[in-house]
Amino acid sequence: MRPAAFRDIAHVGSVELFTSVPEETRDFFVDLMAMKEVHREGDSIYVHAWDDYERHTVKITGRDRAGVGRTFLRAASPEALRRRVAAIEEAGLGTGWSEAEFGLGPAYLFADPDGHEMGLYYETERYVATEEHRPSLKNQASAFPGRGANVRRLDHVNFLASDVPAASAFMSGTLGARATEQIVTDEGETAAIWYSVSDKSYDLVYTSDWLGARGRLHHVALATDTREDILRAADVFLEAGVHIETGPHKHAIQQTFFLYVWEPGGNRIELCNAGARLILAPDWEVITWTQAERAKGQAWGLKTIESFHTHGTPVID
Repeated sequence: MRPAAFRDIAHVGSVELFTSVPEETRDFFVDLMAMKEVHREGDSIYVHAWDDYERHTVKITGRDRAGVGRTFLRAASPEALRRRVAAIEEAGLGTGWSEAEFGLGPAYLFADPDGHEMGLYYETERYVATEEHRPSLKNQASAFPGRGANVRRLDHVNFLASDVPAASAFMSGTLGARATEQIVTDEGETAAIWYSVSDKSYDLVYTSDWLGARGRLHHVALATDTREDILRAADVFLEAGVHIETGPHKHAIQQTFFLYVWEPGGNRIELCNAGARLILAPDWEVITWTQAERAKGQAWGLKTIESFHTHGTPVID
């Protein structure tokens, strides 16, 4: 069932990653993922995926340890922005407006109940390709890179949460996202839940943090055009000495073809391709997966490896 405020958020705009080795993380995204560096400011490096219409896709910020910074969400209209800001303020989780974000107009800053920092905006600066990167087709943002992983856009962000039900209530009740799939334990507790703000099958995910910590990251996912891009990327990462955690394979939940690697700072990055799978039904019913079903592994039988349940950033000893 769609929340009343569904469609007030258009999509996930960009995400900030913390890393103790920002130059190495930058090289990972630029050299291996085929993204472009577009800006530097203070301790941050901004990179852009080739068909992202906005000014940047990932903000890389130097910190003493890895983790997720602020995730930005674009509102569908100025009116939608005002409605969601009012709802966030009513929830008591807003921190105020900022006009200091690169490539964005006024952005309302807030945090979810688990402490993940977020920002909501409408006005944005569109990416304009340089002559070197001008596309042959005028309906794409930049020239097709034809190298590395060829990531096209940001797909989703998966947060770890100490209290998944609280984060879930905020996502649906305050932001107006709709749940599409979930994992429920034998005790009836929601262990993970996938949310969509569009026709995509999911945009934001909350997974239970096995350490009970707050504000951590499970992974950031970037979308490729094809499965073949992911298969080639596995060889690219192999030759570059990048840690391949699991995959390539196909998820049972959401049916996403995937590859998980760790960028040099330690954050988990997913390359994903969901094909043409969209959620078009206005009365979609949430798909629930049990513990027994999840224990079977991924769609083609690959077992979920231990680190997928134990690694999150920042790392906690």
